[in-house]
Amino acid sequence: MTSNDDTAPASNDNTDEDAADRADETLGAGEAGDDEAAPTSEQQIAELKDQLLRALAEVENTRRRAQREIEDARKYAVANFARDVLSVADNLRRALDAVPEDAAASEDLKALTEGVGLTERELLSMMERHNIRKVDSMGQKFDPNLHQAMFEADTPGADPGTVIEVAQPGYVIGERLLRPAMVGVAKKPPKAAPAGAGDEVDTQA
Repeated sequence: MTSNDDTAPASNDNTDEDAADRADETLGAGEAGDDEAAPTSEQQIAELKDQLLRALAEVENTRRRAQREIEDARKYAVANFARDVLSVADNLRRALDAVPEDAAASEDLKALTEGVGLTERELLSMMERHNIRKVDSMGQKFDPNLHQAMFEADTPGADPGTVIEVAQPGYVIGERLLRPAMVGVAKKPPKAAPAGAGDEVDTQA
């Protein structure tokens, strides 16, 4: 009986120690789980913040793009109408150019010529108020963005590739080309033959 009484308390002590160890392990595991969950929450917050910033940037880009489209619509809405008006300006200029200088000084045509010229100036002034400008082409370097070459010609004294004649003036509206200028361009001079080339050699004594 004595031996049984001596061993019983030892068994209880071991049981208590095992339970305490298991409790510590469970508590440690819980703390570790909390440590692992915290970075996950921070990562989610960072991802949501990044998505929000991207969405705000996209909204701002859309707003700016819409603003540019509105400005372009206001600036270039008259483009089609302006092209039709250009034919009127062309006809006024042709009418003035068709009048001989001596006839323009006569009393019969002087008033008419001055009236047509005044109408042309008023039309060009109106076009400039709507940001429509004539392209200055004569003597300028040929620019495919502004000019359309109608012909090339040898022109002494003119640099090759420069505009030597304007058959029809060009116009721009804002920063866009409304109508290219129809021009003649100075041709590059032909390359000179090397000295002595083509000369016949006299082989006879």
